[in-house]
Amino acid sequence: MVRLQKYLAEAGVASRRAAEKLILNGHVRVNGRLIRELGGKVDPVKDAVEVDGELVKPRRKLYIALHKPPRYLCTRSDPHGRRTVLKLLPPDWTVLYPVGRLDYESEGLLFLTNDGDFALRLTHPRYGVRKVYEAVIEGKVERGVIRKILAGVESEGEVLKALAAKVLSWTDTHTLVQVELAEGKNREVRRLFAGCGLEVVRLVRTRIGPIRIGELRPGKWRALTDNEIKSLLPPT
Repeated sequence: MVRLQKYLAEAGVASRRAAEKLILNGHVRVNGRLIRELGGKVDPVKDAVEVDGELVKPRRKLYIALHKPPRYLCTRSDPHGRRTVLKLLPPDWTVLYPVGRLDYESEGLLFLTNDGDFALRLTHPRYGVRKVYEAVIEGKVERGVIRKILAGVESEGEVLKALAAKVLSWTDTHTLVQVELAEGKNREVRRLFAGCGLEVVRLVRTRIGPIRIGELRPGKWRALTDNEIKSLLPPT
């Protein structure tokens, strides 16, 4: 939370003192409610602040954790009219873009931001930010399959390998496997198992670096805390 006059000043509306006058003179609304007293605070992520009817867009960087449902694209727009993850966010947040990707049918934790440096540090291979997935595999996953995806599977002219993998549970028809990756190449988990003759029928990303999806429901989002942001950024 930040004081309203500070928020207006940081957004470039006016100086701190001039922003105070705007508030006192009845020019400012927060979530549709007229504010005429100083001292109030706003959430830069969730609150809609208007000056004379114009929405004030924050200049500050935004860092969002989203639980991507299946059948949403990790792009800002799609020429074929398919739904994108931005449809799950407030309509004025078109400046945000996904950090990395989850394929159309996959689900789970996805970050969105307007901070290019943050996005680079999470996606460039040299930083090695680990991602954890839970994959439902059709059929039984033998120990040999786990050994193979740890050793490396050739797919489309490159060798893919998991950093870690283990069977979490199984039924007569399916196996739940946890897989940890460092790079996250295109459809990497699905390609790893396809190289072993197995099909992934559901794929959920449960963790990026130290951040877990937790109780965040499909289609819902939250702002990352300052401590979470710091934990994701390696020392320079």
